[in-house]
Amino acid sequence: MPRIEPLPWEALPQKERERMEHTIQHGGSPADKTATRILAYSLHEHVPDDGDRHYNYPRHLLGGKLLEMLRIRSAQLGGCNPCMNARKVDDVTEDVVACLANPSLRDDLTDRERRALQFLDLLATDHHSIDDEIYRGLAEVFTTAEIIELGQTCGHMIGTHRFIHTLDPYGDGPPVIHYDPAQVGVTWAELHDGDLEKQGA
Repeated sequence: MPRIEPLPWEALPQKERERMEHTIQHGGSPADKTATRILAYSLHEHVPDDGDRHYNYPRHLLGGKLLEMLRIRSAQLGGCNPCMNARKVDDVTEDVVACLANPSLRDDLTDRERRALQFLDLLATDHHSIDDEIYRGLAEVFTTAEIIELGQTCGHMIGTHRFIHTLDPYGDGPPVIHYDPAQVGVTWAELHDGDLEKQGA
């Protein structure tokens, strides 16, 4: 059994059930169905109106301050300088950012903040060490829906910050790929009028 028990099939919205059935019918693994039933905990239409939403995640269940701390820590781990230097939430001050690399040195973090930052660090550096005990600890201070959003958010942030680092946004050399207005918002096939030879097929 997975660490988080999947939602019962009948508890899923009809649209999600139809989407999963389509995936299975078109070559998806039954394991996809299980993972999707776990991720479905975070399906929601509304979030608490607590005035603490991160502007990038307006419908997110997690608070803006926590999301910003996770964003900055992920940028530190990925070496994404523009992101680690930016501050997008007013109450995430330099004092808050100090020592994010080692939350154990901080006595002013909440249990939620400390555990979320630990989860992010492990997901980025040693995801195999995220075990039953880590999930039990998360469940002491987060709802299941919040845990799912925490995992998805951290995964997205980690990948994005590593990708941005590879773009070398502060580089001073000539670009590897130059600006071409014809390449904005199009696929390779669209750019080359569907010519398979030009597509390299």
